[in-house]
Amino acid sequence: MHNSVILLPYGNFAAKQVDLNGDNNKPEFWEAAFTQKQEMWGFEPAHAAVSAAELFAAQGVKNVLIPGIGYGRNASIFTAHGMQVTGIEIAATAIEMARRHYGTGMTVYHGSVTDMPFDNQLYDGIFCYALIHLLDSNERAKLINDCYHQLSENGWMVFTVITKEAPTYGTGTRIGEERYEMFGGVKMYFYDKAAVEAEFGGAGLLEIRDITENYPFYYIVCRKQTTIQSGNN
Repeated sequence: MHNSVILLPYGNFAAKQVDLNGDNNKPEFWEAAFTQKQEMWGFEPAHAAVSAAELFAAQGVKNVLIPGIGYGRNASIFTAHGMQVTGIEIAATAIEMARRHYGTGMTVYHGSVTDMPFDNQLYDGIFCYALIHLLDSNERAKLINDCYHQLSENGWMVFTVITKEAPTYGTGTRIGEERYEMFGGVKMYFYDKAAVEAEFGGAGLLEIRDITENYPFYYIVCRKQTTIQSGNN
């Protein structure tokens, strides 16, 4: 198969073109992307990462799990606040880049988020940026469930997802309800607020708000609440 040009729509910086062809759920796709374009999103953390780090710091979060950590650019803002970061990353190339730029203080598990959990640790905070919309419905449900189960009591969880307001919504090949394949292999599910409520409603959903990176995203905040006690005995 011939190579195609893929636009990767994430981050604060202008979206980057990557010459590759494949399936965004496979390691080979991301290995090619990181090998060809290296630090394709720069080093500044996304707006959502800055916001989440401020929230976590205010809530006394000590340790953070970042599924899809990439080469670590969003991790740096959490470590700057004194939090211990653990990551999950499908591309070995990205893990090596993270070690090169940010040292070996972070544990990063090599694998797909669809294979969570990678440890038995409970985390005070989980930050998942521009990843879940690349998964199918079963994988999305599993990721939310897996993340929620790895939250400590009263832990916080922040996700960002692409919305139907994105100019790419409805383009490419329709492969499912509100899901399209485009850019030669990128499969994306586009959210509206009803979809966010449906998927995150059982995971302590507290807030949905708009946030703009390169594309319009929803910034989703969840909390694992302690068990509600019954009334008077």
